[in-house]
Amino acid sequence: MYKQPSRNVSSPQIINKMKDLSNALAVEVDSASEGQRVDNFLLRICKGVPRSHIYRILRTGEVRVNSRRVDATYRLQPGDRVRIPPVRLAERPKTLPPPSAEFSVVYEDAALLVVNKPAGIAVHGGSGVSFGVIEQLRAARPQLKFLELAHRIDRETSGLLMLAKKRSALTVLHAALREGKVRKQYITLVKGKWQDDRRRISLPLKKYLTRSGERRVSVHREGRESETVFRRQRSLRDYTLLSAELLTGRTHQIRVQLAHLSFPIAGDDKYGDFVLNRLLAKQGLKRMFLHTTELEFAHPLSGETIKLRAPLPAPLVRFLDSLPT
Repeated sequence: MYKQPSRNVSSPQIINKMKDLSNALAVEVDSASEGQRVDNFLLRICKGVPRSHIYRILRTGEVRVNSRRVDATYRLQPGDRVRIPPVRLAERPKTLPPPSAEFSVVYEDAALLVVNKPAGIAVHGGSGVSFGVIEQLRAARPQLKFLELAHRIDRETSGLLMLAKKRSALTVLHAALREGKVRKQYITLVKGKWQDDRRRISLPLKKYLTRSGERRVSVHREGRESETVFRRQRSLRDYTLLSAELLTGRTHQIRVQLAHLSFPIAGDDKYGDFVLNRLLAKQGLKRMFLHTTELEFAHPLSGETIKLRAPLPAPLVRFLDSLPT
């Protein structure tokens, strides 16, 4: 039986131009994919193919690297030739490409990009959001072969956001984040009078889904341990301005810990005081009062200590100054 010949293309061409994988593909790995596991590489290349099918073609040996079978943990090197067997992609509705956008750059070099993300913009698309910071930056910088988020912050949180422009930098940053070697400090305004100058909070947090399918987090004895050091910055009549240094990086960590301690964050629409939030909106606070203000880490390639700071956005400063002391 006649079989159509394989096509030999590079990975960027596949990502940008491929509409289906009805023919076998021979992909030459470039430097942007150096060190990536072959399963993650295939999941990225074969968008629309179920994860279970990706692992099946790996187990059965239909995927070959340099004409040899490999398992899912094999890490790719530049020049590797990956054969992807014919697979059929699920039909997807046509969507408009994400608009290009630049964000305030706090630090940039050949390996890193750190921006000051505004509140109200997701860091990536998904869960009802068509696009986020990463998709908009990729659209604005099509010349970059590689651009990935190094970490994430909530949609309604503003402040410092790290992205990697090289896979080698991303790998090192991920390891540093896992090992607690990246110092992340936030500023937040909470309801109530916080008494301690410094307080270290440790609580187990567990993710769950609401009936509507929305992701939430609660304090639960079966959850993962979360640790934050809170420091009082300013006492007001009904509120306290706190700094929060993350020692772990759990989802919604600061928000859930403070709500559990009965110090909800002003403007928090998931875990906050909803009656108070409506009042605060009339007073000028249109967003959650949580801002990533400081990052300190070793540069992933040079090892140089990088210290970055993003001051409070002007609307938060104006609202803070309007509150009675």
